[in-house]
Amino acid sequence: MKLRDELPVDHHLASVYRYGAGFCGLVLLAFAALGFADALSPFDTAGDTVAGMTTNVALSVISTVVGLALLGGAVIGGNFASTLNIVVGGLFFLSGFAHVFVLDRPANVLGFGMSNVIFSFVMGLFIATFGMYGRVSSKLSHDNPYWAARHPEQAAREQAAARTAPAGTAETAGALPAAEKPVRRGRR
Repeated sequence: MKLRDELPVDHHLASVYRYGAGFCGLVLLAFAALGFADALSPFDTAGDTVAGMTTNVALSVISTVVGLALLGGAVIGGNFASTLNIVVGGLFFLSGFAHVFVLDRPANVLGFGMSNVIFSFVMGLFIATFGMYGRVSSKLSHDNPYWAARHPEQAAREQAAARTAPAGTAETAGALPAAEKPVRRGRR
């Protein structure tokens, strides 16, 4: 099964993915604009400080490209924005881990400092969280479109039970019939 096969189209979570991508894209574009405003050299490993982080032109260019990609995802929205947020968030985490090992070394061509590494982890967490919101959990509610896409047989049974149940019963409210209720084991 491919990831795109289980993703529902046009659901209420799409606005979370869209606004999350747009917000993070604007933050990155603002950081890039401040880096360009200082007219730094492209691969200056000392880096000047902008918004509490070191930067150079190369890092500003990368921030611009990623910020524009996130804004593009916000415009497209839906499942594309969710997947883009997850991928970009993961790349931010990888960047943070990679730059921890090159701090204060000549290989640090983007001029990262420890504040940049922390920003990379925090921004990666925000972007990935926006992408995974309502999509990744072991306890998704049964009215969640991702749960229904992953459990089509059970979702069909619940929908059929809801259609055949008399009005005002628990089945109409989305609960499972007594014979199909899951048994909870373990401590709460």
